[in-house]
Amino acid sequence: MPTQYPKSGDPARSLALLWRTQEPLSRRNKPDLSVDRIVAVASEMADSDGIAALSMRKVAERLGVGTMSLYTYVPGKGELVDLMLDAAYADLYARDERPGHWRDRLSAVARANWRLLLRHPWMLQTPRGRLLGPHLIAKYEYELSAVDGLGLTDVEMDSTVSLVNSYAEGAASQAAAVSETERATGMTDGQWWSTHGPLLAAFTRDGDYPLASRVGGTVGREHNAVYSPDHEFEFGLERVLDGVQVLVDSRSGTPDDVS
Repeated sequence: MPTQYPKSGDPARSLALLWRTQEPLSRRNKPDLSVDRIVAVASEMADSDGIAALSMRKVAERLGVGTMSLYTYVPGKGELVDLMLDAAYADLYARDERPGHWRDRLSAVARANWRLLLRHPWMLQTPRGRLLGPHLIAKYEYELSAVDGLGLTDVEMDSTVSLVNSYAEGAASQAAAVSETERATGMTDGQWWSTHGPLLAAFTRDGDYPLASRVGGTVGREHNAVYSPDHEFEFGLERVLDGVQVLVDSRSGTPDDVS
């Protein structure tokens, strides 16, 4: 079944809220609402219940106010999701702990994005990158600086950052699917196969699939599961960076002579 994305907000309204300079004043004798508070509560709800379950009514209930009160601050769910996405990128990187070598910098970018999407899996179910809020632009600026000065063209710099981010997103999506399966079944991958794996023996004979049996058995013993999100992420990231290494070396002329 295809993913049902939430409806996007009105670009003009979303951008005005994303780049706002101050909060609207609260009405006298009304709860102290603000755009930031609404966004924070909505994000917590999306983390726990998923983006599909989010509604302006439910956010208002959580805040203890009437639904119409929210519309004073945010026009609708579409604009709210736009704000939630940009807010999620705030403080993504510890800017005072920047690695020296470009490969370490890109590794940090990939891991930060991977962890972010695992913390907020609802982000995998929302279209991202079209509305440039302040935190998203700051994120892009920081990530581009990871490959600045390596001799790459501007297009290659953008494509390299996009490659690393796309890899992190794909790995996070797979990891989130594994987590959701475990939640839905109440069993870890290893527990499920220990219980149901022997059923497969009724349909196969020894020696039918020698490579699959050998490799799958080795992986199962190594990870106590047929799939380890952490291992696969780290393995794949190194292969992605190996590819970027070839590109960087072709510009510098000498392997590893650039940082």
